[in-house]
This record gives sequence, C-alpha cells and structure tokens, in this order.
Amino acid sequence: MSDNLTGLYAQTYKGNIQLLLQQRGSRLRGSVTEDSGYVGNQASPVDQIGSVEADPVTGRLQPIQGKELPNDRRWVFPNDFDLPLFVDTFDKLRLLEDPTSSYSVAATNGMGRKIDDIIIGGIFGTNKTGQNGATSVAFPAAQQISASLGASAATGLNVAKLKKAMELLLAAEADLDNDPVYLPISAKQNTDLMNEIQVINGDYSALGATVREGRLMSFMGINFLHSERLPVNGSGYRRLPLYLKSGVHLAIWGGATTADISQRKDLKGLPYQIYLWMTMDATRLEEKKIVEIPCAEA
Repeated sequence: MSDNLTGLYAQTYKGNIQLLLQQRGSRLRGSVTEDSGYVGNQASPVDQIGSVEADPVTGRLQPIQGKELPNDRRWVFPNDFDLPLFVDTFDKLRLLEDPTSSYSVAATNGMGRKIDDIIIGGIFGTNKTGQNGATSVAFPAAQQISASLGASAATGLNVAKLKKAMELLLAAEADLDNDPVYLPISAKQNTDLMNEIQVINGDYSALGATVREGRLMSFMGINFLHSERLPVNGSGYRRLPLYLKSGVHLAIWGGATTADISQRKDLKGLPYQIYLWMTMDATRLEEKKIVEIPCAEA
C-alpha cells in the first residue's frame, strides 16, 4: 500500500488528481518487430541466413561443387516483470476523487516505459547466438561512429553523424525502400539538430526535415523518437541507436499493459489491487542493421 496516498487527502479547494509529468507508455515498441506466444526458457525468433556468390564456369563438363550457406540463430530469454499498486479503502474515503483510475493509468505508463528499457537493452546488450544460444555477441565496434565526427572534439548530434550512420546502412545493402529507419533521441539531441543549418534552412528541403511543435519528426529518411531513457557510455556520451525496424525484435511470452483491478478480500479495509505483469525480451536480429551514434551533452 502506498503511504504517499495520504498526501492526496482532500482539501476544500482541490478535487482532482493529476498525473505528474512522465513518459506515457512505450515510444519504441512500434519501431521494432515483435511476436507473441513464446514458450519455454529460451526461444529463437529468427534463423539468420547469410549470402553466397556465384562462381564463374571456366570449362566444360566440370563437376558440381556445392557451397555452404552461412547461417546462424538469434535467441531470446524470458524476463518477468510486474507492477502492483494498492488503493486503500480508508484512504479513498478521505478523497474527493477516486484515485483508482489514475493509478491504473500510471501503472500502465510505467509498464510501457519498461518495454522501452527492454528494447534498448536488447539493442546495446550482449545477445546470444548459435544453435543453442551459447555464443555471446557484444555490440560491434564497427557499428559505432566517432563522438567527434564533424567537430574537433566530442560533440552533440549533428548532420555529419547522421550522414555517416546512413552510409553504414547503405554500405551493408539495407533495404531503405521497404525497411523504415528509426533514431531515438533525447531533448538535448533534438536541440542539437534544430540548431543545424541543414535542418532549419529551407534551401536544404531535399533532405526532407519535418518539424512539429518544436520536435524534429523526420530528416534524411530517418524517423525520430523522443526518449529520455537512453544510456551513456563509459565516457559519459549518450548512446543513440539508429536502426532498421527489421533489425530489432521484441519477444513476448505473456502479459499485457492493461491493468487488472480486483478487490483484496484478505486485507483489512478491502483495498483494491491494481496489477500488471509481463514476460518479455528483446534482441538485435542483425548487427549491421544498427548503428550507434555517441553524443556529448555538455
């Protein structure tokens, strides 16, 4: 039971309950692939098939020699989460407004934010590959660009970094016509880009900047998502993941982000319990579909 609920006891001049500023639900879930119905202690969301090249035929009636097709398997593992809240009946009697609905919204928002944390962890974390998931794969240094690109020292997000990140995707033969590109950024990186002449000057309209209410929504074919949950590296630089939707997978064993509300008959006052749970994991599906852009925020 939340002891903080007593701080909302009704006053004669105030009869509503407001949710404090917070990220409302998941902002990244729609930018990745997902599937549900996983079972067991581990599962493989995709079998990875590599590429082969044709060889020239240099003579007549030569023997056929088969080629090995490179393949791998990426694994996900179930992680359990829950979020229980109690609304005490005795506290409700002292409130002008029933807080149960607002508590449900707050709980649902909290679970949505946790989904974003799971996705970010899957992008930057050590993933498991191999036939049985026994091989660990760290985020590759080859997919990280310099924090000082486009400047003489470590700098914030700039157009030069975006161009380099897109170059890496193009060099890897990314299907940009059919696979959308996403880049979560914090408010600081949004400000950085809004100070870039190539973003705000109409002479660069070919780059396609779309701004809504002070937020950069798209630029250079990149869809921007606002997130204040991105980690920093050992140098204190914000780690931004630019990725193709097909490059990240959210695996769902069970649970939902809608709250179950029930009355607890085993507790005094018969309080209401708001309960959410979920079992999920996330993973990179292919390293070359993700580029890390480190940004200074000083």
